[in-house]
Amino acid sequence: MSSSNTVRYFQAGFGVLVNMFLLFFYTFIILGHRPKPMDLISCQLTFIHIMMILTGGDILFADILESLKFGNDVKCKTTFYINRVMRGLSICITCLLSVFQAVTISPSTSLFAKFKQKLKKYMMYAFFYLWSFNLLFSSRWFFYVAGFTNVSETHQMKVSKSCLLFPMNHIIRGLMLTVVMSRDVFLVGIMMTTSAYMVIILFRHQRQCKHLHGISHQRASPEKRATQTILLLVIFFVVMYWVDFIISFTSILLWVYDPVVLTVQMFVMNAYPTITPLVQISSDKRIINVLKNLKSK
Repeated sequence: MSSSNTVRYFQAGFGVLVNMFLLFFYTFIILGHRPKPMDLISCQLTFIHIMMILTGGDILFADILESLKFGNDVKCKTTFYINRVMRGLSICITCLLSVFQAVTISPSTSLFAKFKQKLKKYMMYAFFYLWSFNLLFSSRWFFYVAGFTNVSETHQMKVSKSCLLFPMNHIIRGLMLTVVMSRDVFLVGIMMTTSAYMVIILFRHQRQCKHLHGISHQRASPEKRATQTILLLVIFFVVMYWVDFIISFTSILLWVYDPVVLTVQMFVMNAYPTITPLVQISSDKRIINVLKNLKSK
């Protein structure tokens, strides 16, 4: 096994472990306690990240299917489809997390105040529509992805060790890129707008605290910590997502995938789902208290 593959397996294994820990924690909170609306979204996002890592490239999930004696074509279509669904859901749910946090911390005089009491209801609708859209939209890949055969004869583009893309009509390829890019630009635009809105609210709140209590008495509220965490995640997500998108966009446009570029893309694609749970764990006092209690026993 090459050194790059060793690092990829380590990154994937570590990412799955920390996300599994976070998933168990959120599941325990949702089933046994009164969960916050953000807990429901974070639980979904954690599950999505686990599936993204498992289906990214020819590691973990692909190895499981291969050990079960599934054909190369079935393995390729299944892993590629699930990964594309999860990548689409990742940007959608991250956007949803940003929007709902902006509504949560908005003052009672704002336009968003009337939505606060109905967050859970709107959240269920959002989950249903986002999952339905991404499951249907990504189904197009079943027609253009297959197990590896012979690239040189049919101008197919190899996108992993066992997966390739069939040649597409220029109109279809342009239409697909336009739709995906429009969706991503729209969602990233919403994330950046809500992030700017949250920064303004935090700045106003901090200025009011300084005026009323002075600097020495300021303490970060749970809402403020959660907002800062989400802002950090949104910024990191936007950077990683667009690096990944530029690599994919350029490769499909030029219809060529360099193995080195593919390896770099795998690292970039798994960076966000691996680092996100670490940021969430370090910023959630409930998780920190659980870890402290386990350590003291």
